[in-house]
Amino acid sequence: MNKLQLRKKRISRTRAKIIGTKERPRLSVFRSLKYIYAQIVDDGNGKILVSVDSRKEKGAKNNIETAARIGEEIAKLALQKKIKAVVFDKRGYKYHGKVKALAEEARKAGLKL
Repeated sequence: MNKLQLRKKRISRTRAKIIGTKERPRLSVFRSLKYIYAQIVDDGNGKILVSVDSRKEKGAKNNIETAARIGEEIAKLALQKKIKAVVFDKRGYKYHGKVKALAEEARKAGLKL
């Protein structure tokens, strides 16, 4: 199996266990080679409640500092929509670097993971 197939297998394995509800939606993180994306999803209704990405930031690089800003921004928007607690879905990525920075900044900004 190649890396992509192994990652897809990890994603499906974790998504079988992680389900976002109306009371506690799912915070999903996606990293591309250029950008980082975060969205809060209510799986029960199949709706995206809040979404933030680094494409809109001027001069944003794909680094840990940008991921931390995205985490802080998603937490602010979630708290505005009265979402206080979420289930963290790291989408098969290891919990370090950009993914860890995003999660920690979201926690610091008041979101409960």
